[in-house]
Amino acid sequence: MGGAPGGAGSTPVCSCQGNSVERKIYIPLNKTAPCVRLLNATHQIGCQSSISGDTGVIHVVEKEEDLNWVLADGPHPPYMILLDGNLFNRKVLMQLKGTSRVSGLAVSIAKPNPPQGFSPGLKCPNDGFGVYSKDYGPQYAHCNTTVWNPVGSGLSYEDFDFPIFLLEDANETQVIKQCYQDHNVPRDGSGPEYPLCAMQLFSHMHAVTSTVTCMRRNSIQNTFSINPETVCDPLLDYNVWSTLQPINSSGKVDREQEVIIVATRIDSHSFFWNIAPGAESAVSSFVTHLAAAEALHKASDVHSLQRNVMFTFFQGETFDYIGSSRMVYDMEKDKFPLRLDNIHSFVELNQVALRNGSVLWMHTDPVSWMNESVQTQVRNLLDILSNSSVGANVTLQEAGYSQPLPPSSFQRFLRARHIPGVVLTDHQAAFQNRYYQSMYDTPENIRMQYPEGLSPEETLEYVTDTAKSLAEVATVVARALYRLAGGANNTSAIQADPKTVTRMLYGFLIKMNNSWFQSIIKPDLKGILGDVPQHYVAVSSPVNTTYLVHYVLANLTGTVVNLTKEECLNPDKTPNAEKELYDYAWVQGSLDPNSTTRVPYCVRSTVRLSKALSPAFELRQWGSTEYSTWTESRWKEIRARIFLVASKELEIITLVVGIAILVFSLLATHFINAKADVLFSIPRDPGAVAY
Repeated sequence: MGGAPGGAGSTPVCSCQGNSVERKIYIPLNKTAPCVRLLNATHQIGCQSSISGDTGVIHVVEKEEDLNWVLADGPHPPYMILLDGNLFNRKVLMQLKGTSRVSGLAVSIAKPNPPQGFSPGLKCPNDGFGVYSKDYGPQYAHCNTTVWNPVGSGLSYEDFDFPIFLLEDANETQVIKQCYQDHNVPRDGSGPEYPLCAMQLFSHMHAVTSTVTCMRRNSIQNTFSINPETVCDPLLDYNVWSTLQPINSSGKVDREQEVIIVATRIDSHSFFWNIAPGAESAVSSFVTHLAAAEALHKASDVHSLQRNVMFTFFQGETFDYIGSSRMVYDMEKDKFPLRLDNIHSFVELNQVALRNGSVLWMHTDPVSWMNESVQTQVRNLLDILSNSSVGANVTLQEAGYSQPLPPSSFQRFLRARHIPGVVLTDHQAAFQNRYYQSMYDTPENIRMQYPEGLSPEETLEYVTDTAKSLAEVATVVARALYRLAGGANNTSAIQADPKTVTRMLYGFLIKMNNSWFQSIIKPDLKGILGDVPQHYVAVSSPVNTTYLVHYVLANLTGTVVNLTKEECLNPDKTPNAEKELYDYAWVQGSLDPNSTTRVPYCVRSTVRLSKALSPAFELRQWGSTEYSTWTESRWKEIRARIFLVASKELEIITLVVGIAILVFSLLATHFINAKADVLFSIPRDPGAVAY
């Protein structure tokens, strides 16, 4: 598996003056993110460099006219382009893809976000892996009715034969520009003189062609090699789930038991590896989901409700529904406590942060709507949701029966069975999110704003308007779930907490390493709390997001129990622990106000993890069209650096002079060696007389 592209380090300073030898050293670029290669059943996408890295003379492109120098006029190809973020689009990249005059690309982040929007994802996300096909609602297949992501350029799904890196640090971007200004800017209409500022990017990928090819190579290596070298790994992680009323996680729920599934995705993606802020596409929905779970758990009669509620957080949904397809597969194969028959109804939270006014849209499946019994249940579901919004600052409206479901996990369940369900979104048709699956889907995209001058702790606790808005959505969802589960009491007491929502938004979007997250995780997991949160599914699991959703859900819905550390870590040996029903976690706790030590405690909850690995890999069907087949290539190193490069003439002169000196040295050595007895003979003592 590849490693992180670069690491922490001080910002390099480029002194671009003088001609000293010391200046001709490499300056590493430490804060970069590469585009890497991903593969599926039929093809490869992403980027890579040659095995020894790709090098080119730097040219800064800040407007489209600057491309002429790179593509035609410049005398020193190949070029390494420093591209302004506003020009990072399909039109420009397709021009660069078709030429040998470009050896790579370094992209600076556009600030502010591109006003026209930017989404490197597909116009029809997860096309072919949802419910609509030639056999089920063919008129809705391939986004024929609604193009969900009209801004989508599909750049993330192109294959580039040169490296493309994102420059995350503005200081490093400025260093490159300064080096370019001092050495590479054309003078008086003619080309710049040597030495020139150059860049080298390393991102060679081991896997090629497709998942079928790379997994077959893995298999051959594992069979015949003593030291097998894996070339790619399946995208995998874990789904997080819990239930309102505890169930036996190692057994099976009774067939008569009805369960309402509430679902959302927790992963996102962008063009660059592990850059996936996902503010609107993922975080807004799963934070709302977590807040709804907390609100519902606080209802006084939850343990006597007629139906159970299962809170489900799917991983890998960006890549053809990895998590949801695996859970459906496990339910069908009796490898999960629930069966599909147990599902009473399905409520999914999709993108919910960018509402127009107070409106939230309810999407249903127009095909299963034709089934009379399903229609009755869906109608009841819609009515309960609408009634639950009365008195709240949220207006629920039906998207209409002539429109298909948006891309959603619910579609994978519909493929297996007609289940009454609804998907809640902030868009009636096309996404409101103009930065879907991009590096710009940040807190600013969902209008999170903080006053200036707040400390990290004050920022964590500051309740933003976005938090208040999502808490209102969570309140409506929690009240609706209570009614769906058979609750008859007044729901006015069921209220999501905006303070909890604002903490979660801060932790999942701005800074994971905060005091609240520190207090609710296990001591041995404190290393997962990096600074800037990313929500890419990856190949090493569980990823940070999965761990944190797990422990946040346990904290919000679990109970603090009076157990010692030994009892908490070994519930099998603890009387009345009911380990089949509950999960126990010994967490760090908050800092003691009067010291630097923490006060740990034991949390009992119903939170569990289940595998989010596509069934295609379980079945070894690497060319499957039924299940996701995405893999990530392995690599040896990811790094970037700049340096000065001399002219070809100077290099040749240096080589010739070097060879001449070498030949002269060899001849001199030979001559000295041949005349050594003369040159190094010991002279006689003039005072010695021989007789």
